[in-house]
Amino acid sequence: MKTVSFRLLAASLLLAVQAAHAATPSPELPRIVGKDGHYALMVDGAPFLVLGGQAQNSSNYPAALPKVWAALKDAHANTLEIPVAWEQIEPKEGTFDFGYVDKLVQEAREHKMRLVLLWFGTWKNTGPAYAPEWVKFDNKRFPRMIAKDGKTSYCLSPFGTATLAADKKAFVALMEHIRKIDADKRTVIMVQVENEVGTYGVARDYAARAQAAFGQPVPASVLAHQPPPKGRAKQGTWSEVYGDYADQYFHTWAIASYIEDIAKAGRAVYDLPMYVNNALREPHLNEATPPWKADFASGGPTYDVIGIYKAAAPHIDFAGPDIYMPESNKVSATLQLFQRPDNPLMVPEMGNAAGYARYVYQIIGKGALGVAPFGIDYAMYSNYPLGSKFTDHRMVEPFAKVYDVFAPMQRVWAKWAYEGRTYGAAEGDDRKPQTVAMNGWDAQLSFREFQFGEREYLKDKNEYAEGTEHPSGGVAIAQIGPDEFVLVGQQIRVKLSGTGPNAGKPAMFARVEEGHFDADGKWIMERNWNGDQTDYGLNLPATPTVLKVRMGTY
Repeated sequence: MKTVSFRLLAASLLLAVQAAHAATPSPELPRIVGKDGHYALMVDGAPFLVLGGQAQNSSNYPAALPKVWAALKDAHANTLEIPVAWEQIEPKEGTFDFGYVDKLVQEAREHKMRLVLLWFGTWKNTGPAYAPEWVKFDNKRFPRMIAKDGKTSYCLSPFGTATLAADKKAFVALMEHIRKIDADKRTVIMVQVENEVGTYGVARDYAARAQAAFGQPVPASVLAHQPPPKGRAKQGTWSEVYGDYADQYFHTWAIASYIEDIAKAGRAVYDLPMYVNNALREPHLNEATPPWKADFASGGPTYDVIGIYKAAAPHIDFAGPDIYMPESNKVSATLQLFQRPDNPLMVPEMGNAAGYARYVYQIIGKGALGVAPFGIDYAMYSNYPLGSKFTDHRMVEPFAKVYDVFAPMQRVWAKWAYEGRTYGAAEGDDRKPQTVAMNGWDAQLSFREFQFGEREYLKDKNEYAEGTEHPSGGVAIAQIGPDEFVLVGQQIRVKLSGTGPNAGKPAMFARVEEGHFDADGKWIMERNWNGDQTDYGLNLPATPTVLKVRMGTY
């Protein structure tokens, strides 16, 4: 009798546990959502702002990770972008080793860091360096592209069926493993598929399979997303439709289709957001974009062919620019060209020299999903001249100051960005004033100002504040109400004037609070600015500062 009772009790307890488990909702996977052309990366069910750092290419080994975590901690980052190399997880065909991935995920949790994994598979910076040796030295099974003159290219062909099958198999195995070890914790929030794809020096593959495909009609989905140049045929072969652009556009379609096969298979087993990154071409903002002339990587997701990626790779959420052009006009143009109604803005790589830190305000203010300077670890490898000369805390410091003020408010800021409330600007190389148009108000921005007084009345004073020898100013603004704003910035003067319904009305600051947001998104006031601190506009100092501003008219 006792045995029966015990068994009944055990069965009842088991049913209760199962019922409780069934009643508990499964954790929501990270995803990207869009509304009215604005986007959010949802993590744990709420918008998340990636304050990231990307590790050096060769820091993807357990013994190297301590120097990565140290730099990310100093940077006040919340996300690490780091490679997972095909050669690393499948050194021998069919035999997978996920020891590094396990260690990476475990340590990320210990450091309270999210992960964006970078799949270095068939292509990394256009080449096969991170493919396993059994792939990259077997041209017969895994063919390289053939150039127009018949020479073999360095780049693996997007028409290599065995290459695609092998890459896809490895990527699916990786995604299955991440699901197995991380589905309940969601440490990994996004995956980059391949890295800076395309081909330098060769417009496309001229091998037999590629030539046969080039002679076929352009797919209807591509035509719908990438209209023919003016005066060209509305349908037909790639040459007939796209003329001088045909080689680049065809190669773009071939690579994007290859990536789609891999991304689709990976998301079928674990549906994380996925993206591609781009080694930039020169931005052409207010003029026609010229055809490829061996001046950038043909086939990559450059701003002019995002439409082809949308058509050929629907399982890729966005194409992101890798910004290593330090000139402010090129940064601004690039951000504008990549931020489209159909393409969320995120900067997955950026130079880590000090001059790039001011662009964080512009990027975050424009409503980006996030940003990640490259080389944020202490691996004693300098990225100069594309990045910083320093490999210690001096490299991290300019970004750490900015991340520090955004870190506690990253969730609320990401929510404002998703609602289309945010704006951003960075000091230009010309140091000239700028105007940011908002809803009913303009923000007039100027740089190298006195905190007290106007230069036009102090003509005998021609000195500038220490630390302003090079452009370093920036501001991100969230309009949280009709007349209310949150400003985050440094080395900048901000004045607000009415436009639209407020045009012509006398206006003044009703209240200017300095403070910060706590981890729950609650505003904590530290002091109220008035008098000298507001008579000459809002002069944000070298230390990044957060202000909550309310305007009034009379």
